[in-house]
Amino acid sequence: MKEHRAEHRKRVDIVKIKSVEMVKEGAILYPVRKISSPQDCEKLLRDYLDNTDREEFIVLALDTKNQPIAIHTVSIGTLNSSLVHPREVYKMAILSNAASIILSHNHPSGDTKPSQEDISITKRLSECGDIIGIKVLDHVIIGDNKYLSFKDSLER
Repeated sequence: MKEHRAEHRKRVDIVKIKSVEMVKEGAILYPVRKISSPQDCEKLLRDYLDNTDREEFIVLALDTKNQPIAIHTVSIGTLNSSLVHPREVYKMAILSNAASIILSHNHPSGDTKPSQEDISITKRLSECGDIIGIKVLDHVIIGDNKYLSFKDSLER
């Protein structure tokens, strides 16, 4: 009889209570406090991306004065590609209270010419940023002793 009653008891599910926090994994020094140009951005990001043998897609979060507040590696890919999803890009930006972001990735081949995928993901991430209120200021591709700024190349 007890077994029969137990079967008819109302099932109760558990909802887990969670919190989200960012964890500081390290720090790097950089020469300028405010990012005013693609050149400033390249100086900072080259130090972060140098000596990588695979493509890495990173996000540089900036405050309202264009001062860097966080760098996050979104994806580490293969020799010539990496998987990037807006959710992963903006998760860090939101947690950092970023006013804007700069996208960047390296091309281990050294060639900074953007692929069609690079152009497509930049457009997609910019559209997402417009919706949630975190502007994409630029996308910088780092190569061998050179870089390409989407912002500069679009203005030409």
